[in-house]
Amino acid sequence: MSELLFAAAAGMPIAAGWSLHALRLTRRIESARRDPLTGLWTRDAFTERAERRLRVRPVAVYLVDLNRFKEINDTHGHAAGDAVIRATGERLAAWAVDHDAVVGRLGGDEFAALAPVDSHAHLTDTLNRLSETLEAPVETASRVLDVSASIGAVGVDPGSEQVALSELLRLADEQMYRAKRWEAPWSNALSLTPECTTIHGRRAGRPGTATAKEVA
Repeated sequence: MSELLFAAAAGMPIAAGWSLHALRLTRRIESARRDPLTGLWTRDAFTERAERRLRVRPVAVYLVDLNRFKEINDTHGHAAGDAVIRATGERLAAWAVDHDAVVGRLGGDEFAALAPVDSHAHLTDTLNRLSETLEAPVETASRVLDVSASIGAVGVDPGSEQVALSELLRLADEQMYRAKRWEAPWSNALSLTPECTTIHGRRAGRPGTATAKEVA
């Protein structure tokens, strides 16, 4: 009996070492799926988690794009631009906790989110609150910058409507672009029918399409 206990005790450091190695490996993998500037999920990691959530209950998909971000970079420098992106990421991360949401940075100054929604009124209230959150000034090392965002959203009930996440993001993108054109803080889709034509799977007018004339 004592020999068995000794053998088990001798194996404990090895098992503990493997457990620690597995934990470190898991953390490294998760870190690689986080955007280094904001700590939010990267596009692929966001997509993976959002697609799982999309099958569970009614949700809304949001697309957030900062206004005049290029102007901030050109006028105040990339350090100021990074500060704005970082602050936006922190605000979205806090919003995600309060709203049981999944949030990711798609690239540049563009972010996406998916969160449960119970009604059109709930969605409208959420959009108003999210817009207020994102429009707070950002303090940098040398100045305070005014920040605003255009938000597009679309709600869907997976129990009655089966729509792919990529299509919902495109619909939210249409509404985001509409909000920019109207200089409104947000716009939400009233149906799941696209309003804009598509070129190579992207909304006409989007960067990368032949008709691109995007509003910054």
